[in-house]
Amino acid sequence: MVDSDYKLPYGGYNIMADKNIIHVVGTGTIGEPLIGLLCDAKEDLEIDEVTFYKHSPILTDRPKIKGLTTRGANLAVRNDKVKDFQELGLEPMYGAEEAIKRASVVIDCTPKGTGLMNKEKYYNKYKNKIKGFLAQGSEFGFGKMFAVGINDEAITPKDKFIHIVSCNTHNMAVLIKTLGIENKKNHLKEGRFLCLRRANDISQVKSFIPSPEVGTHKDEKMGTHHAVDVHHLYKTLGINLNVFSSALKLNTQYMHCIWYDIKLDKKITKDDATQMFIDNPRVAVTYKTSANLVFSFGREHGHYGRILDQTVVVIPTIHVANENEVIGFCFTPQDGNSILSSITAAERFMFPDSYEDKLKCLGAFLLQEV
Repeated sequence: MVDSDYKLPYGGYNIMADKNIIHVVGTGTIGEPLIGLLCDAKEDLEIDEVTFYKHSPILTDRPKIKGLTTRGANLAVRNDKVKDFQELGLEPMYGAEEAIKRASVVIDCTPKGTGLMNKEKYYNKYKNKIKGFLAQGSEFGFGKMFAVGINDEAITPKDKFIHIVSCNTHNMAVLIKTLGIENKKNHLKEGRFLCLRRANDISQVKSFIPSPEVGTHKDEKMGTHHAVDVHHLYKTLGINLNVFSSALKLNTQYMHCIWYDIKLDKKITKDDATQMFIDNPRVAVTYKTSANLVFSFGREHGHYGRILDQTVVVIPTIHVANENEVIGFCFTPQDGNSILSSITAAERFMFPDSYEDKLKCLGAFLLQEV
């Protein structure tokens, strides 16, 4: 992105200055479905306009951009790339920085590190005008970490920059909350997690691998960034977790899967653990043990193929050892949990006193059983 003010086709920069406008930066695996969902639920969410930034004018991306604009989103591009987009038959509505300036909330869905760069170059300039900024995934340091249903009470009006944690961090966080947190008291003695990650998304052609690829433990105490992130997420609530994670990539495009081993400081039965998962409205349960069956159910019953639950717990795998240790497998909804947290935070910025009522329109994508 560059400092530029592409002239609006309909004149003037502030025709909707007092309206609720969400601007999404990036159209990748999170950005595209997020823009689509914001457009489809625009009326219920009381959003006046959805805008989005596309960096590169790529011919094969044209159907995607046309699809988003058909849904009602308005395109923003860099000033020096306007003609390139027009040659593809795409008409930008705003310049890159202009779209940021006129937004109520900015949601950054760019690759790792770019969100921090955009914060330094653009977002800090407008933090007194714009209600809030969000960044996705591995953007440690962007702002306070957030996962809806986990640390909502930790977010205050002073938090202008919010870091939406990764999809697997959402998954681990809700497993811990369901089994280990009761009335704000931490019953988790030790949590161990193995993240079995898909190689890439079905929308991607790069980074696929021919065989399983193991990851290294970069953090001396907690292993991979997944445990580090969930530790810092809970620190916003004043809770210190004893957690460790490992990760490996599998040669599949379906879903992430997590093996968990959660030790508590109290007794628990298999029936208790099962019922806790069933009772949590942010947890979907399944009796299916194959990722492709869970994935295809989300494709048929989700939005853009995504359900918005934090996790899908596989009931037949739940096992209790030593009367206090819950072990099992679960699937990670493909970025759906991150998308719900993003929309929740955006609505909260715009409607701090009524955002929960507006979010009820998304309840159809929070499934209880898959």
